[in-house]
Amino acid sequence: MRMRLRVKHSALVVLLVVLGNRASSQAAFPVDTAKLAERADETTSISLDKTMLQFAGKFLSSSEEDREAQRIIAKLDGIYVRTYGFKKPNTYSASEIESFRRQFSGPEWSRIVAVHAKDPDEDTDIYVHMTDGRVAGMFILAAEAGELTFVHIVGAITPEDLDQLSGNFGIPKKHLKKEQPRGEDQR
Repeated sequence: MRMRLRVKHSALVVLLVVLGNRASSQAAFPVDTAKLAERADETTSISLDKTMLQFAGKFLSSSEEDREAQRIIAKLDGIYVRTYGFKKPNTYSASEIESFRRQFSGPEWSRIVAVHAKDPDEDTDIYVHMTDGRVAGMFILAAEAGELTFVHIVGAITPEDLDQLSGNFGIPKKHLKKEQPRGEDQR
């Protein structure tokens, strides 16, 4: 009886250590969105660590576009998305958005895209995280009147890779895709 209890106790300790290591290996979400979550009418949280990205990649087809997405996610350590939907527009303030932006003003982060309309409800910012001269991740803040989306990508990713992944894994398309030039024969 005592031996069985010791084995159970040892197994529990091993399980806690493994889970603790797994949790600490996940990237911390770089902004605190708890207050937004309290006010939101709808929240979406997507957390794909490296293992889950590899698993999700298996569901992609063999098309050229999906093979390219598989190549990109193989380089990533995680994609973490938080989206907050609000029934009433302007449930969040411009000062709240600005406080999120300020968190990326340090030397390891550089803003590479800023799409800001006169109406502050249609803003997108993309920041790149640099470590030892290499891209180590990106952070996207996309604000609309009734929705805020935050995307934290951990790992080596380029703006072209981001463009390829937009619309997948919870990464928004709006403001990320380049406008296609219009030809004279296009209607």
